[in-house]
Order: sequence, then structure tokens, then C-alpha cells
Amino acid sequence: MNKPLADRIRPKTLDDVVGQQHILGKGRILRNIIESGNIPSMIFYGPSGTGKTTVANIAAQISNRPLYRLNATNASVADVKAVVKESEGLLGGEGVLLYLDEIQNFNKKQQQSLLEYTENGRITLIASTTENPYFYVYNAILSRSTVFEFRPLTTADIEAALRRAADILRGELGGTIETEDDFLKTLAEKSGGDVRRALNSLELAVRYTPPSGGGVIHLGVDAAEQCTQKKVMQYDKMGDSHYDILSAFQKSIRGSDPDAAVHYLARLIAADDLQSICRRLMVIACEDVGLAYPTAITVVKACVDSALMLGFPEARIPLAEAVILLATAPKSNSAYLAVNSALYDIEHMDTGTIPRQLQNKHYDGEGTLPKGQNYLYPHDYPNHYTEQQYLPDKIRDKKYYEYGENKTEQSAKEYWDRIKHKN
Repeated sequence: MNKPLADRIRPKTLDDVVGQQHILGKGRILRNIIESGNIPSMIFYGPSGTGKTTVANIAAQISNRPLYRLNATNASVADVKAVVKESEGLLGGEGVLLYLDEIQNFNKKQQQSLLEYTENGRITLIASTTENPYFYVYNAILSRSTVFEFRPLTTADIEAALRRAADILRGELGGTIETEDDFLKTLAEKSGGDVRRALNSLELAVRYTPPSGGGVIHLGVDAAEQCTQKKVMQYDKMGDSHYDILSAFQKSIRGSDPDAAVHYLARLIAADDLQSICRRLMVIACEDVGLAYPTAITVVKACVDSALMLGFPEARIPLAEAVILLATAPKSNSAYLAVNSALYDIEHMDTGTIPRQLQNKHYDGEGTLPKGQNYLYPHDYPNHYTEQQYLPDKIRDKKYYEYGENKTEQSAKEYWDRIKHKN
């Protein structure tokens, strides 16, 4: 039993692989590719423990081609060349399969070095990554590969794998293991979609739970809690899961769903990511609530300051207040759209010079015509307003800001329509 359980029970056929039915189910494309035995270069993208390595092994077995494994976290171009050299005596018409785990850790030059061998057929590349390949994998490799997304496993998927593993362990130990249904369910729920982690927890429980008087190892919820301690989250502050949660967090607040917003806040709190929460709340207050509730930013800033001063676990309280306030507040992105539109013009067109009456000039140089800056000081006029041109001549009729439909902005619009005699 020295070999890890996850390796001892690794599926040998596609039918034994749990989950991934969207690509491995009957008639699905990846299953068809593997069963044909004609394996092209592929990239497997998804969280840890979802079957990427297992499927690569099965592909090599069915295609009857040698499979070499490298991990990009500690491999180099020299290792790739060594694989090619070592496999020279084995090369047939289709070459060998190279499984490169965590390809995102190869830089561009290292990834480019793979092209020579994939194009001349010496190797067929099956790369895996936990990060979005369209951000981390060199375009030339992407264009020569088919990308398959491996999704996080459901609790039911992992329970199925655990039942199979428990049966194997019973066979190894002579049937001396009893598992409660809640034991397997607890392990599955706390694995964070990672079947390898769940299997490691099962093996830990079997190894270190003392047998009863009859020599039977009884595994219940208490054993599962002790072996898992804390529910695992798929979270990496520099990875896709980080940005996925932040995206869901902001979109839930923007969509005025306080329940979903608090849920994603809790995920970020569980990941101990205070800085990301605070920054995103400040952005949301301005981008999504904006002028519909312009004082929201001051309340959110106070909550953020309190959270930073308190730290976790108490910081969760002012953060929840800020989240619920923003989720239930009226929404307006009018300021966000206005400044984006103005920036677009600045970057893409000649907007012209600032009107003379707005320039910081208090005298006219010799030969300057017309004489006089001619600035009209609004406070000298009724209602502190008088009409004059502020935008440059080239964009004098441009409209960047459109009043939102909310009560606050419509009230401001009504006021200025009246002052500017538009009513």
C-alpha cells in the first residue's frame, strides 16, 4: 500500500473516469478521438484532480504509443530534447506522446521549442494546465492543438470514485472496512471538486483510524471531519479561480442579488483575500451604483476602512454591510460610460485645442486677435449659470454624459433643464 491510493485505483478505461461527460460521454468528441487511436496534439484545461492525467494515460494506452511525462514547473527544453533522443529507437510513423503538465510554467521561448518536434511528428503533445490556456499558452501551440476543458467534479462524481476506492481497499484489507454514507459524502463535499484530494483523505482515514475490537475499521462523519479539517476551495490569488469569484461577486451586486453577492463575499473571506474584496467594493460603488446613489462610496469607504483596521474574522461584518448596501442600491453606470467615451475620443481622434476663454491666460500677446479672453464667470449670472462653449471646436456638440433613469439623476436633469430653459 506504499503507492498512493489515487494512483492504485487510477481508471484504465474511459468508462471508469468520473465526471467530464460533456467531453467523454458516448459520442462526445474527446472520447471519439481517444477511441480512434489517432491522437492529435491537445491541451487539457481545468482544476487539479479532475482527470486530466488519467485521460492522457488512457489515450496513450489505446493508441499503443509510448507516453513520456514532464512537469513544466521543474522541466526545461533540455528535458524535452532528452525525451526525443531517448525515444528515437521507439519512434514509429506517429512518434511518441509527451504529457506536459502545468504548461503555463514554460515561458514563450520554451513553448516555442516544442513546435519543431510537434510539426515533424517526433512527438504529439498533450499539455495540461490549471489556468486559461488562451492567456498562458503561446498562440502557435494553441493553433496546432485542440483545447478541452475539464470541469470541477460534482459531489456525486466524487462519491462514486470514493465508493470504488473503498471497495478496492476492502479487497486489500480483507473486508475489514465499514463506511457510513455520510462519511463518503462529507469527504466529497469538502474536497473542492478534487477527486485526488478526496481519495487521499479516504486513505488517511483508513490508515489512522484504529479498528474496533473485532478488527473492523468503522468510518463515520467524525473520521471524515478529522481527515479534511477544512473544506478546500479552488482558489489561487493569481489564477483563474480568483478572477472567476471576483467576477461573480461584482456581477451579483450589479444584478442587485444580495444573496448571491453575500455568497461570493463568503468565498473571498474563506480565501482570506481582504485586499481584493476592499478594492472591488470601491470599484463597484463608483462603476455600478454611481450617481444613482452618489454617497454610497462614502459609506463603502467607511466599511472598507473598518474592515482593514479590524482584520478577519471581524472584518466580515462591515464588508457584509457594504455588499448588501451596494446590492440593494439603485444602479447607474452613467459616469462610467461618460468617462470611457471621453477617453476613447482622446485616444482615437484629434479633439482640438482648448477654447481660448478657458485657457489660463490673463493677457493677450502682441498680435493676438481677437483681444480679450472673453471668459464668462458663471457666478455673476442668475442661478450661477450662463451659456458658453466649453468643449473644443472639433467636438463642440459631443455628448458624453447621459442622465440615468434613477431618481437622483433625473432630479438633477430636471433642475438643469429648467435653468437652461429646456422645459
